[in-house]
Amino acid sequence: QVQVVESGGGLVQPGGSLRLSCAASLNIFSLYGMRWYRQAPGKQRELVATITSVMTTNYADAVKVRFTISRDNAKNTVYRQMNSLKPEDTAVYYCNFYRSGYFAIWGQGTQVTVSS
Repeated sequence: QVQVVESGGGLVQPGGSLRLSCAASLNIFSLYGMRWYRQAPGKQRELVATITSVMTTNYADAVKVRFTISRDNAKNTVYRQMNSLKPEDTAVYYCNFYRSGYFAIWGQGTQVTVSS
């Protein structure tokens, strides 16, 4: 059974930074892309960023420049660096691993709260 472990969330002041990690016990991790979602209270889940199996990245307009997604295939881990955080970034953040022909796999989510 695949295990996905998310970590790095917490409380941070506006303008601060956090680094989230998502580790997965996937066979041939490098063949999976990862989508990074977030869900704020009372809102629908939204796609924040994507990193493909060939390292191509895409970001939602709301987080461009401020957020960076990267991966270390040797460690089966994807990282999400969040800078210049705003109160509207408060949400539960989820990682979602995908690969053509396979079921997508979700992490348990990690809470990020931006507040003074």
